[in-house]
Amino acid sequence: MRIGLLGTGPWARMVHAPALAAHDALELAGVWGRRPEAAKELAEQHGTRPYDDVDALLADVDAVAVALPPDVQSGLAVRAARAGRHLLLDKPLATTVTQGREVARAVRGAGVASVVFFTTRFQPEPEAWIAEQADRGGWFTARALWLGAVFTGDSPFADSPWRRTKGALWDVGPHALSVLLPVLGDVRRVATAVAGPGDTVQLVLDHERGASSTVTLSLTAPPAAAGVEVELRGEAGRALLPDAAEGAVAAFGRAADALRGAALGGGPHPCDAAFALRVTEILAEAEALLAGASQRA
Repeated sequence: MRIGLLGTGPWARMVHAPALAAHDALELAGVWGRRPEAAKELAEQHGTRPYDDVDALLADVDAVAVALPPDVQSGLAVRAARAGRHLLLDKPLATTVTQGREVARAVRGAGVASVVFFTTRFQPEPEAWIAEQADRGGWFTARALWLGAVFTGDSPFADSPWRRTKGALWDVGPHALSVLLPVLGDVRRVATAVAGPGDTVQLVLDHERGASSTVTLSLTAPPAAAGVEVELRGEAGRALLPDAAEGAVAAFGRAADALRGAALGGGPHPCDAAFALRVTEILAEAEALLAGASQRA
């Protein structure tokens, strides 16, 4: 499978390009970016071709991986799907429901495969744990903490405009939902959404299988307080999400494997554009509650 990379920012340089260039079953056929000089530099680092024209890249590949802000990603994903190209996208799929629906509709209409890179879902230890807890069932409640220090520590993403605008809800919220939804079921409603210090958000979610969950999200946690915890409590007692043994590059390679499998007729992946759209809808509901509370304050 020939795959092109759209994007040249920190995430593309740190994760996408190394993973795709090293993949045994993929050929990294080219790089396009909004800054041609950055595309040229990244392409040269990985022995591939830079493209100035995104449509020229689309004409030369079977699939694209996208490492761009979500509002840019959504439009290019629609364009690529309509050109018949399989999609390896990043989270969030989009930051509006309308954009997300356009991507899911284009994927469905073109009959292309899609995988959205929710990192935890492609790390073996967490993914096995998620499957085990979903099969076990009987969960009464869950508590998820996804606390980052992007804006308080030394992060390459600290200057990301979309993260500064949309905050933790949209950056790490998708990760939390990608773990909770397969275990507890879809969210029937966002019962509560409360703003905390910085960009911190606290949610209470009502799930279709009868459980509730609380979610705390932040990119402004003190560095010493940053980390991820997911705890389930129910008939089986207590279960904690395990740490992953490998990082994002290895996980992205598995996401590429998943895309290739889906493209070769393996059926839709659980983390496809339709799932990512549902995550977008939940986040948009939470955002609307936060906006309403802000207006009343």
